[in-house]
Amino acid sequence: MTSDLAFDALADPVRRQILAVLSETDECSAGALAEQITSVGRTAVSTHLRVLRVAGLVAERRAGRFRYYSIDPSGSARDVLALLNQVFRSGLLAVNDAVPAAPEEREQSA
Repeated sequence: MTSDLAFDALADPVRRQILAVLSETDECSAGALAEQITSVGRTAVSTHLRVLRVAGLVAERRAGRFRYYSIDPSGSARDVLALLNQVFRSGLLAVNDAVPAAPEEREQSA
């Protein structure tokens, strides 16, 4: 069920942009994130962060009146990455099996 929330959260381009920013830093304040995400306002960034947190994709740390966010490696991000890894590996194996070997490879195997 949590991975369903994660995929729903990942469907939004602004949330993917937030995750991209967080992937480049260990931790980022909500204000710093809002400065980097220019397609929406600060309030919308906060709303998107809440959706990402509820989905288990980001962790929140409070320090005084500030909130700091990071990708949560123990949350549903791990499940999403495992599923995508499995899907892409299966897809690549299928492509590899479907593509005939190059002439040089056929000569070497003969």
